[in-house]
Amino acid sequence: MEETELVVLGGGIHGVGVAQAAAAAGYQVRLLEKTALAAGTSSRSTKLIHGGLRYLESGQIHLVRKNLKERELLLKLAPDLIQRKTFYIPLYENSSRQPLTIRLGLWAYDLLTGLTKAPSSSRLSRSDWDRLPGLQTRGLKAVFSYSDAQTDDTALTRAVMQSARQLGAELCCPATFTSADIFDDHCRVRYRVGDIEKSVKCLAIVNAMGAWGINMATRTTPPLPDYPFECIEGTHIECPEAGLTDAYYVESPTDQRGVFILPWGGRTLIGTTETPYFGDPDHLIPRQASIDYLQTIYQHYFPGHDATVLNAWAGLRVLPQSSSSPFNRPRETVISINDPKNPRFLSILGGKLTGYRLTAADVVNQLQCVLPSRTAVADTAVLTLTRADDEFIPD
Repeated sequence: MEETELVVLGGGIHGVGVAQAAAAAGYQVRLLEKTALAAGTSSRSTKLIHGGLRYLESGQIHLVRKNLKERELLLKLAPDLIQRKTFYIPLYENSSRQPLTIRLGLWAYDLLTGLTKAPSSSRLSRSDWDRLPGLQTRGLKAVFSYSDAQTDDTALTRAVMQSARQLGAELCCPATFTSADIFDDHCRVRYRVGDIEKSVKCLAIVNAMGAWGINMATRTTPPLPDYPFECIEGTHIECPEAGLTDAYYVESPTDQRGVFILPWGGRTLIGTTETPYFGDPDHLIPRQASIDYLQTIYQHYFPGHDATVLNAWAGLRVLPQSSSSPFNRPRETVISINDPKNPRFLSILGGKLTGYRLTAADVVNQLQCVLPSRTAVADTAVLTLTRADDEFIPD
């Protein structure tokens, strides 16, 4: 039987982040991904590296502070993959939030950002509204600007895995996880490569499969309880390029949710929705109602732009089960452990693209009691991330 020290399940941003962190800490690590890196949620985000401005409304100040710190660090580590972007918030006579509320929120965002190169937020003068081509000005009473960052989420995921492999991590892709046995002193993972069944002995397992890894009761021995989490569909649409160079954070006129409108890949990207999803993650497709919802918002704020939907796609967030709206639920990452005294199987639930590095460091730290003592070979806080070579990262 093959052996390693840590097996990571799932090749999204959190999986590759754990692989990088573990390899940097000196451990042998093998990552199993059934399709391709970033094939799921990590290629279907809103493409943002951001603090999460809206989380201030629900009091998630600690989360925002952490994300803003990571945003600044990732801008330094991956300058070719992450760029600053100006965001505009237009407020109208019928907006649910008043200018003072937005001004105070942005002031707090600036304060939490600290002393960085990020431009401070501001309120645009009326004479500057002309530089916002196509924006509806009827009923417009204020426009604010602030700074965040944009990334290619797939390219970032691949870059982190490339870094992990340079540190010694193994990537098995395609490789489908089938089951795991959890013992007091080790684990055994079974997986399939094509028609070949394989197994590997390890000291611990990290479940970073996201929506594909919520239900583990039938795949582990002893069976682990199903997690009290649910999947939330986030749909995005792409419309023709409209000359936007900056991004917009707007309020849905029907339910007051925040939606982004931003340039992306020669098109205009609008998203996202938040709708409970109860089906098979492999069969997720954007619902027509979600597409219509986003198209209506785009036409509301940019009535002269071509709102033809050229592409639509959806990803799945994992959020704690609750009777409240998905939009208002906490976004803190949850790390679930099979046994706090002997953590052999650990699951990452939820989490944000921006905070993947901190989550990975936390995971590796929590596994220290079952992993041997090793000397770190690198620090992920200083490792530069570069676009992956095709020969280094298989499709």
